[in-house]
Amino acid sequence: MSERAAPFHCPYCGDEDLRPHEAGHGAWECVSCNRAFQLKFLGLLTRGLARNEVEGDGK
Repeated sequence: MSERAAPFHCPYCGDEDLRPHEAGHGAWECVSCNRAFQLKFLGLLTRGLARNEVEGDGK
């Protein structure tokens, strides 16, 4: 995947006028409230699996 995922709105003020920030990948700035923030993918969730299946007990 070569394109960056863009947020639809600022998490602070809700405005949609966002631009990439100079801090690097995943960093955005909001023109409306003058804040900068960074988005980061943490991983996939294991919803729907029993706790022992996640831990490898196999019970």
